[in-house]
Amino acid sequence: MNILFVVSHRGNWSLDLVGVDVVPAAAYLDDPAFRTRASTQVFNLCDSYDYQSAGYYVSLLAQARGHDPLPDIKAIEALRTPDPQQMLPATLLPVIDAAFAAIDPAVGAVTVHGYFGRAVDHRFARLCELLFNWIKTPLLQATFEPEKGRWQLRHLGAMPAAGLPPQHVPLVIDAAAACLQAHHVRHREPSAVVPSVAILCGATDADQPSNPAALQKFVEAAQDLGMRAEIITPADVARLTEFDGLFMRDTTAIDHYTYRLARAAAHAGLVVIDDADSIIKCNNKVYLSELLQQHGIPAPKSLHVDRRHLGAVTPALGLPCILKQPDGAFSNGVVKVESEAELEVSAAALLAHSERILAQAYLPTAFDWRIGIIDRQPLFACKYYMAHGHWQIIKHERDDRWYEGATEAVALCDVPPQVLAMALRAAGLIGDGFYGVDLKQVGDSCTIIEINDNPNVDAGNEDAILEGDLYRQVMQVFRDRIEARKRHAARRA
Repeated sequence: MNILFVVSHRGNWSLDLVGVDVVPAAAYLDDPAFRTRASTQVFNLCDSYDYQSAGYYVSLLAQARGHDPLPDIKAIEALRTPDPQQMLPATLLPVIDAAFAAIDPAVGAVTVHGYFGRAVDHRFARLCELLFNWIKTPLLQATFEPEKGRWQLRHLGAMPAAGLPPQHVPLVIDAAAACLQAHHVRHREPSAVVPSVAILCGATDADQPSNPAALQKFVEAAQDLGMRAEIITPADVARLTEFDGLFMRDTTAIDHYTYRLARAAAHAGLVVIDDADSIIKCNNKVYLSELLQQHGIPAPKSLHVDRRHLGAVTPALGLPCILKQPDGAFSNGVVKVESEAELEVSAAALLAHSERILAQAYLPTAFDWRIGIIDRQPLFACKYYMAHGHWQIIKHERDDRWYEGATEAVALCDVPPQVLAMALRAAGLIGDGFYGVDLKQVGDSCTIIEINDNPNVDAGNEDAILEGDLYRQVMQVFRDRIEARKRHAARRA
């Protein structure tokens, strides 16, 4: 096992530890040698895990490379939660009560420090172990405060490596060597009555992935299968535990309530499509580029670059080329540049929001294939044509209006076999949720453009071939998974 301690700057970690390579974040992100390392565990000790910072990308790309990052992106997002008490697994509550049983509430806030699950203060040994199993952050500090007779978790944070007290270094070394891997969560027991699914859509989001007619068809399909489905909005999230499943029909993003809801619903034991892992993997184009490259899946020639490496874009990709904001959606944050001057201006605008952006070779085609896949099986196929007079499917106007090209549904039996095979292979890297794989086909060659979680299903477009059967197939996946969870719960009982 290769062990990497990745730090913001080499000087942040002054000790040479046996069996550990200390690597600056810039080297881990940029050096091709790290992309091909097998059997690697990455301890991300960067100074900041802020969204799209260098520390954020260390964990994101470590996951794409098949490395084992601590913390991973799910843990980083949990650290950013304003009210971590609401995210706590139920198994931690009695452990917190026991740890603080002998501590006088009059002392006020208490901060607990844990290194790789080992507590500095032995009174919190079990608590730090379970916190680490849950949040997987190497250098963790958690602040608790008494409220109404019970201690509450008020803050979770990562300690910067540069601020590690020297007297704690031996504990860090021992704890890293014995780093625990288990992660236990108590799941909600599925209900014994009619299976139920909440269909979440944005209340006002014009870009939501299903139009009102399609949403109603999902509800009707559930009823056809003996289920109950209800359309909910973000205002209804307190009711999530009334349901057995959560179906995301809202535009998802990592730094967004949809991600937090997906994770909270999974912690509560709901079947979630698409799940938090899929949202992470699909919503960052830098991650997807790295993932496809690692698995040898054809994609446009790409570079993920920061401000220091813009000069490498044109020699590698030529002009015109495409610049992409890592978390852009619905063609937002995607720019075609045709000159060095446009490259400088557009890159500066995108890099103002992210430490890194994706640059890709321009590959013009009349349409993109979209293959809808659920539960690792193809569901529908469409040709998305470019908007008239534009190089993208969607053209955004200056006044916030937009229009899109035509959508042509295609029977799966009429899709070229290599298109289906490539789409299934790419989606398999993400999981077993509901994905839309976008491909370009030139002759017999296929190139993956991106993989979307929560893909569009609009009545009159994607459902033109299957009609109501499309909606029933999606709801059948929910029913099958809910029933499987009930059987598992019955066996445990």
